[in-house]
Amino acid sequence: MASIGQRLWKAGNTASVWVYRRSGGKLGGRVRGVPVLLLTVAGRKTGAAHTTPVGYFERDGSFYLAASAGGQPKEPQWIRNLRAAQTATVEIGRSSRPVSIEILKGAERNSAWIDLVVATAPFFAAYETKSGRRIAIAKLTPTH
Repeated sequence: MASIGQRLWKAGNTASVWVYRRSGGKLGGRVRGVPVLLLTVAGRKTGAAHTTPVGYFERDGSFYLAASAGGQPKEPQWIRNLRAAQTATVEIGRSSRPVSIEILKGAERNSAWIDLVVATAPFFAAYETKSGRRIAIAKLTPTH
């Protein structure tokens, strides 16, 4: 059974997705200067589609997502679902497109973290220290 906090988080997420879609990303399309997309990915256990707003960094036509969870010790569910999925969908503004998924590892992950995520949004650096874990980076590349 979900805790009150989990139910409130889910309700807030649902409201954020609704506002983003209604406004075409004009509301909720940026957080602390970082652009936000809507990520839809199948749940790893249920297979049901889940949509969540996630900050992203763009480079060479791909979208990079840092699973920071704002520095929480537990990584967000969406990264766990991405690890189990072959594809996902991203919405930016009113545009929706399918993407392939790659969870970065080693030097490629470190480069994306330092040269893209932290270089663009320095406040992300504190999230890794605060969380006590290595923050995963997903690279999503449009397939169409």
